[in-house]
This record gives sequence, structure tokens and C-alpha cells, in this order.
Amino acid sequence: MCTTCGCSGQARLEGEDEHVHGDHAHRHDHPQDHPHDHDHDHAHDRPHGDGHGHAPAHVYRPVDGGGEHAQARIVQVERDILSANNSYAQRNRRWCEQRGILALNLVSSPGSGKTTLLVKTIELLRARLPVTVIEGDQQTTLDAERIRATGAPALQINTGKGCHLDAHMVGHALEKLQPAAGSLLLIENVGNLVCPAAFDLGEAHKVVILSVTEGEDKPLKYPDMFRAADLMLLNKIDLLPHLDFDVERALEYARRVNPALTCLQVSARTGAGFDQWFAWIERAAAPARQGGPSAAPVAAYGP
Repeated sequence: MCTTCGCSGQARLEGEDEHVHGDHAHRHDHPQDHPHDHDHDHAHDRPHGDGHGHAPAHVYRPVDGGGEHAQARIVQVERDILSANNSYAQRNRRWCEQRGILALNLVSSPGSGKTTLLVKTIELLRARLPVTVIEGDQQTTLDAERIRATGAPALQINTGKGCHLDAHMVGHALEKLQPAAGSLLLIENVGNLVCPAAFDLGEAHKVVILSVTEGEDKPLKYPDMFRAADLMLLNKIDLLPHLDFDVERALEYARRVNPALTCLQVSARTGAGFDQWFAWIERAAAPARQGGPSAAPVAAYGP
């Protein structure tokens, strides 16, 4: 969590001059039932976050050398952060459910091929299903520009020093993008297998991407992320002939952490395995279109 990494960056939505996070007294009106008022009373000495999923940087440093009191304060900050974030996430989820929108939160290490996978997904799927993309990176709009080149609407969120997206940022992006009813919303999180595991964005499912250029033991090293995900895409399988990567071991490690995890093998470069990926999306989208629970179990496809 952020009490480990110490991130406290301010996010900026592409095309906007002001930060999404900033002063403690401001107002944002998100789509319909998504208004946020934030007026914090500072007449107390309990540490708190900024109301948007981040805590002030000073709370990460031990007080008087640490000890139980300092640890208790950090635990309270963690609870405050996640409580505020979860409230925003529920509003995002309701907003999507009311419109039959399937929201997927794509998470991975940097360099796993998330953006290339998104581009290939849009190119092959857009004739069947409208797709909107929220892009998360610390800096630049390069990924959003790649997505928009496919014809899909996309908005970049730059998190600055922040290492993950949070539900408040996503709410602002929804307000600006206004995804079509019955569409697919793909959220590309910041490349990081730690903090994004703890932050609900209001998505129906987390999709974790592991590439064969990484180690097979990633699920064991970062279990929270693989435990939080409903689907793992093992990407770049076109490179397997050139690598010493044990697919079966990687799948066994992933399922050791999360026995319910669905695992699909794909190549964002060649499109291999995308039929199974799209079949999974279709199954996941059905409850959203029918007004059912967006987190309904999704049947496994492939190995």
C-alpha cells in the first residue's frame, strides 16, 4: 500500500489545467449520482488522507522512533484511505451498472504489453462492442495517443509521483469521457503489481497481465495482485520459442495463490488466444447488460 511506497502525487487529467487532487476544500460534480464535496475540518490531531485515496507524506515516517503508537496511526491512515476510496468506487460501480457498462481494471508490471494488448483488443473488437479507455501513467500522454489512433475514445490520467489510479481519479475520467451505454470500459492502471491490488476503482473485474519475458514466480512474489484478479492473461506467447519460460510452472504458481483464477495465453502482437479473451469479455459483459451483478462469476476458458 501507499504507506509502504510513500506515494502522494497529484493526478492531472489530460486537457485540464488543475489537479484532480489538491486543496482540501473543493467540489467536483461527477456523472449524475457522483458528486463529491470535500470540506475537511482540521481541528483534530488524527492523521488522515487527502480524501482521495492518498495520505499526506509525513505519516509514512515513524514518530519518535516508531513504536506501537506510530504503527497504530499508520494503520488508521490506511483504513481512512481505503474507506474513502471504496466509497468513490461504489459510486463508479453503480454508475457503470446503471448503463450496462463492463469496466475492467488492467494491472501488470511495466513492460508486460498492456497498451499493445489494448490496441489489438480494440482493433479486433470494435466492430462488435464500443470500447472506451482510461489510461494511467505517471507522466506523458503517449499511451492515450496510441489508443486514440485506433479510433477509440481515451483519456490519460497522469498520477505524478502516485503509483496507482484511485476511484476518485476514475470518477473524474468517467465524467469527462461519458462511455456509451452497453460498452466496454478498459482502465489501464499504472505499471505496478503492489498498490493497485488494494485500490478498487469500481471495476467489475481486475485483469492481471503477466508476460513470458518476466519470471514464472511473479504470482508468488506479488500474491495480493494475483489474488485480487479474476483473470490472468499470459502475454507475449509468440516469444516462447526464444525464452526459457516454463508456462505450466507459471500457471501452477498463479493458481496456487488464487485457485479460482482463470488463465488465458495470448499474444498481443499476433492475436493468438484473442478468441478466448473475447469470449471471456462476452461472458463478463452479459450480467452488466442484463442489469445483474457486475461481479458475477465468469466461467473459465482455456488452460
